[in-house]
This record gives sequence, structure tokens and C-alpha cells, in this order.
Amino acid sequence: MFTSTIDTATEFEKRFEKINTHVFDNSANASKAVAQQIAALIKEKQSQNKTCVLGLATGSSPKSLYAELVRLHREEQLSFKNVITFNLDEYYPMKAESIHSYVRFMNEQLFDHIDILKENIHIPDGTLAKNEIAGFCTQYEDQIEKTGGIDLQILGIGGNGHIGFNESGSLQNSKTRLVALDHSTRIAASKEFEGLKNTPRTAITLGVHKIMEAKRVILLAWGESKSAIIAKAVEEGLTNLVPASFLQEHQHVDFILDKEAASKLTRINKPWLVEEVNWTDKLISKAVLDLAISLEKPILMLTDADYIENGMSDLLAQMGPAYDINIRIFNKLQNTITGWPGGKPGADDSKRPERALPAKKRVLIFSPHPDDDIISMGGTFKRLHEQGHEVHVAYQTSGNIAVADDEAIRFAKFITDYNEAFGISCDEAQSIYNKSFDFLKTKEIGGIDIPELRKIKGIIRRGEARATSHFVGLPDIQIHFMNLPFYETGAIEKNPLGAEDIALTIDLIEQIKPHQIYAAGDLADPHGTHKVCLDAVFEALKQIKHKDFMKDCWLWLYRGAWQEWGIDEIDMAVPMGPDQVIEKRFGIFKHQSQKDGVVFQGSDSREFWQRAEDRNRETAELYDKLGLAHYAAMEAFVKWEY
Repeated sequence: MFTSTIDTATEFEKRFEKINTHVFDNSANASKAVAQQIAALIKEKQSQNKTCVLGLATGSSPKSLYAELVRLHREEQLSFKNVITFNLDEYYPMKAESIHSYVRFMNEQLFDHIDILKENIHIPDGTLAKNEIAGFCTQYEDQIEKTGGIDLQILGIGGNGHIGFNESGSLQNSKTRLVALDHSTRIAASKEFEGLKNTPRTAITLGVHKIMEAKRVILLAWGESKSAIIAKAVEEGLTNLVPASFLQEHQHVDFILDKEAASKLTRINKPWLVEEVNWTDKLISKAVLDLAISLEKPILMLTDADYIENGMSDLLAQMGPAYDINIRIFNKLQNTITGWPGGKPGADDSKRPERALPAKKRVLIFSPHPDDDIISMGGTFKRLHEQGHEVHVAYQTSGNIAVADDEAIRFAKFITDYNEAFGISCDEAQSIYNKSFDFLKTKEIGGIDIPELRKIKGIIRRGEARATSHFVGLPDIQIHFMNLPFYETGAIEKNPLGAEDIALTIDLIEQIKPHQIYAAGDLADPHGTHKVCLDAVFEALKQIKHKDFMKDCWLWLYRGAWQEWGIDEIDMAVPMGPDQVIEKRFGIFKHQSQKDGVVFQGSDSREFWQRAEDRNRETAELYDKLGLAHYAAMEAFVKWEY
């Protein structure tokens, strides 16, 4: 059985859930727990002189699991010689040696680092002729049967609820087959292929029927981006629109989640509907705001009947009447709004989000990529500078992989043309251009650039970031390019956060000694760049929080271009007028390499400035609908206790 640091819910509290769910504080601890289960199964089979048949998944979810299994092999001598594996799927067509193939993924993540016998590894073949696929799929299932069936199947879950590549609409009796990939699945994978147009349209997948025949199933899900589909699969009815919901009928299945992936489960998201709760200020805010939004009512228009009819009668009994609760939450939300993100000098700050003193603060804005600062908090960024604070911006990574190849080669050609126009002799510049041009002729989609090309792309993004900071008004001395080492792999796949990344972060904080730190608080993907950059900040603050200057330092988290904080989470909302919205747009325009044909655009045709404006407008509209002042736009922040 699983024992987690968070999952202490009783069976009564889980009564909305139709699948066993276990919630861990983070994906690393969850993966260690699953690895221990796998290790125990392997050892049990070894003691019986039997083979252990594992069904394995790919994608980001099992990466930390495979890393832990490798550690168990290296440090605790866990042997895999009795293990037979069958992978769930493979893109089609796909060469085994391609950087995108699941053959390569499994070798790099697991097989090359353990003592498994090569003949015991089975992965769907993406190189077959189409007329060979049906026969191969039948043979694949026969091989599983001959081993006695899968002892333990590891799964991830797609944003549309797919398991393997069994997309929405797949049937419970579906066999191993060639499938067309859902548009949303291709969007999710498109960043690996440098755009949707390059992303495969088909794949070979193990069928739902074979997955359901596994003796045991463990599904892994990490991050906020999986929370909505997890709630559907676990709590709603059985439907082929969410193939993961079929697992409700499996006799031995566990969903292993981090707290972000579990955040929309009823017992976590709306615990007052599940059990008698301790009505803390935070929980009251969450419940009342959720009620107002679901009923489409301003806060002050909620009635006693609204509370009673929506499972909140105990709150009404303890804190009511509704009028009193409404006023309390309305005032609390009203107090999050401020035009003074650095604090208003000479004002009573007892109900303001930020302190009035010191009147002039040192501010450090961490930006994971070279444009996150202006996209996510550009209005606040500019206002902090205009209100006299000493604002520093730190670009944590170079962002070089997000520059299109043709943009980089155009830039390199500009240099050679510039030299020629002004009679500057520079054979090295021409050589770099020629080398880059020749490399791009044979570069595989999503392939790793040569160092020269990566440096050119980094220079482009650095110049754009500097232009934005100059637009805001910052001098060069307050613009910091960190180039954290974890990012510099030249590929989508990054290295784990390391000691050098944290040391660079600590050095910068100690150099500036800020009163305010702003960081990207995106929790959607635990392996994503934003989350790794946030972890670097968290770890740095953990190591130096005992220092005197840190006693006066507050940490504010903003969100990236893709989503916003929940209204109940917001501690500070900085309003913007129409003119300030336009100013922010002009700041975003400085990032010319990220306009129009963005490498990781996916299916969303909006440019970053449009996404940012839409999100900021929607936040302001939500405040308006709840009965507060109406603004053109708002940027939202959460104060984080470290």
C-alpha cells in the first residue's frame, strides 16, 4: 500500500472518488513510492524464480520514476534480469534512432542504465510499412499473453483523458492498433517537434482491453494541467470520451498524484461538500467566491438560501447571516486591489497588500525566459519603476531554443552583411554563418543546434530582453542575465536543477538584498522550465532566509501567459487603465523573435500580447462581476511564505 505525506483522507472523505487516489506533496516523493512498489514486485518474482512483466509509459510523468529505478539499481543493487517490459505506444512513422522516438526515450531514461536483457524489451515498431502494422499488433498482444500477462502497468494520462494513445472515443474492447492522434494530444506534443505542423498524426498504441487485463495498474499525474481531467476520470461517470475513466472498473488500480494534480478533486477543492470542516479565513474565502462565481452573482447579492442550497449551511450557522459573511469576503477582496505594488508611502498599510515602508524598495523580478517579466507582470514592472523603486530584473535562462532557425540565420547573415557594408574584415563571422547555414540543411526537426547557433539564438533573446527593460526605464546595471546551467542542453529535455543553479540564484539575491522578490509561480508542469526556475528560487530562499536582510524580503508569485491564479488565491491585484494596457503591449513587442511564427505556439493562434491582454482583462472582469470596481485589466499576485 502507498503511504504519502498528504493523503490522510478517510474512505468517507473519498466517497466522491471511484478510483483509489493517493496524493503526495510532490512528484519526486510520489515517484519514489511507486519505485518501491515496483522493486518489491521484482524481488518477489525473483524469490519465486519467475519473470516480472512490466507495462511502461513514456512522456514527462514517468521520468522521475525511471530515475529512481536507476538509482535503486546502482545504489541498492536492484536487478532487472528477470524483468520483461512492454511499452504502451510509439509515434508512427518514427525511426528508432530519432530524437523523438520512444525507443530512444526508454533507452536514455531507463534501459541503458540497468541490467535488463535486451531481448526482454518490447516497444511498438514505428518503422513498419502500413500493411504490416495489423499483423505486428496481433503479435505484440500474443507476446504479452505468452509471458502470462502484464503484472504491473504504468500509465500517464493525457489532457483529454487518453491512456496510452487511446484517445477520446476509444472503446473498452479496443485492441492494439494504429490510431489517429487527437488534436489536443498533438498540441501537447508539438513543443517537442518545433510546432504542430511537424508533429506526428498517428501512433501505434496498446489497446484499452490489454491495459485493463493487467493484474495491477498505477497511473501517474503531476501538475495543475492534469487536475481537471483527473477529477473527471476519478469522480465522474464511465465514458469513452475520457478513456482513463474505464479504470474505474479495474480491480486493482491506483492513481498517484502530486497535490497540484489532485487540486480539483472534491475532497480537496470543495471539502465542505465532503465533511464538516474547520472554517478558516482562507477556506471561507474559497467557498464564498466559488459560490458567487457558480451562481453568477456579486458577492453582496448572495443570500442565506444560496448558502443552504449549495452545501454551506454549516458556514451559515457558524458565521452567518449571509450578509455578514458577504461583507467580510467583499472587503477582503477589495483590499487586494492596489495601484501601489511596492507599497504606498505615508499611507495606512494595515489593510494593503504591501508595506508602506521602506518607501523606496529594492525589487528583484525573476523571469524564467527573457519575456516572462513583460508578458506576465509588465504593468506592475513599469509601475514599480515609475514609483521610484530600484527594480532589478533577472533573466534566469537564455531562452535560446524558442528562436526559430530562420530567425537565427537571418541574424547571422545581418552580421556578415554589416561587416561587408562597412569594410570590416571578419573571417570568423563568415565562417560561423557558413557553418550554421550548412548545419541547418540537415538538421532534424527538434534536433540539438550546434553551439554557434545556440549562442546566436541566445544573443537575439538577450537583446530583446534588454530592449524591454530599457523600455521600462531600467539601466543596464539593473539587468541581469543568469544563464542557469540546467537549461543549456540545447534540447527540450533539460538537466535537473543543480547546485550551481541555486548558487547563482543565492549570489544575485545577496548582491541586491531585495525587499521584494517576484517569481513565476507556474505549477502546471513539474518538469517545465518555469517550475524548475521557481524551485531554484525556493531553494535559494530556504538556504539564506536566516540572514538579516531576508527578514524584510517578501516573495510575490505571478503566473505565466497561459493561466491565472484562482480568485480566492489572489493577495494583490494591480489594476491597469487602457493606456497602461497599450504600454505593456509595446513592451511585449520588443520580443520580435517571439512574434508571428513562435516555435512553441501550438494551436493557439493568439500572440503573447493577445494572450496576456485577454487574461488580464478576464481577471478585471471577474472582479467586476463579483461586485468590485471595474478596470480595463489586472495583474494578479500571490504572497508566498518561505
